[in-house]
Amino acid sequence: MAEYKGIMVLAETAEGGLANIARELLGCGRKLASDLGEELSAVILGDNVAGLAQGVIAYGADKVYIADNPLFKDYRAESYTDAMEVIIKQVMPRILLLGQTSTGRDLAPRLAFRLGTSATTDCIELAIDADSKQLLQTKPVYGGNAIATFTSDCYPQIATVRPKVYSPLEPDNSRQGEITAIDTKPESTAIRTKVIEKVSRIKEGVRLEDAAVVVAGGRGISSAEGFKQLEELACLLRGAIGATRPPCDNGWVQNSAQIGLTGKIIAPEFYMAIALSGSSQHISGCSGARNIIAINKDAEANIFNIARFGIVGDWKKVLPAFTEKARELLAE
Repeated sequence: MAEYKGIMVLAETAEGGLANIARELLGCGRKLASDLGEELSAVILGDNVAGLAQGVIAYGADKVYIADNPLFKDYRAESYTDAMEVIIKQVMPRILLLGQTSTGRDLAPRLAFRLGTSATTDCIELAIDADSKQLLQTKPVYGGNAIATFTSDCYPQIATVRPKVYSPLEPDNSRQGEITAIDTKPESTAIRTKVIEKVSRIKEGVRLEDAAVVVAGGRGISSAEGFKQLEELACLLRGAIGATRPPCDNGWVQNSAQIGLTGKIIAPEFYMAIALSGSSQHISGCSGARNIIAINKDAEANIFNIARFGIVGDWKKVLPAFTEKARELLAE
């Protein structure tokens, strides 16, 4: 029986280039591969994507496998699952890493079923056990109320990684690597879905997923006018606006601002939680933030349990003073 060896990363693409999550996974994979003393490989699926291979090598890959076909232009479960199954059975990586993205969340369990292995989703930390060489997969459980570490005896060990958890390496354009084109022989007749149209939402300013600063509000903001005050602070700090589910459901802020289990998972440097209680569903979406500042009139609100700094008070009084002080400091 052939030996499973090495780390493999699915390098997603976006707008003709590498997606941010691809660079982050390559940074994570490079460390794991070094700890194992094995190679890091990457897979790029897409249409006219061969030109991205050298960039993947610059970000840490030793080998790049290219599956270039018009059928891979858009993510469709059937074509991607079939292609990845072919590549994995040929390369036989010990570990496969995907992003905790719409693609990774859908693809990882499909591959695990096909390959007779397991998949751990939404990991916030990965490490190699020094004795067993198994992948230690750490993730939030019970709605973010606890953290658990999993291992698997099955190969390849599959994990999806939460965006923003790992930082990309500085690209080294002098790195050399091996680039291999693989014909996975996709069949259009096997694809049961069809992309009819793509609709892009044009958003001014920083995208929530990419923002280093997020100003988020909860049910206690009470109105769309209240969120305009939060947006003023977010713009001042060159950040993005976020929200819990009730404000989105009530139309006070657009749905794309929702953070949590049923919204977006973010990990900004600075997260300001205003008039939100800190339910486990919401915490699951923002627990990766480096610094959390909470403003809530309820001193027993759960958000204070994870906040680095907390202010007990009415946000309508606290926020204007905070905004004005921030404006003064930024003007200096």
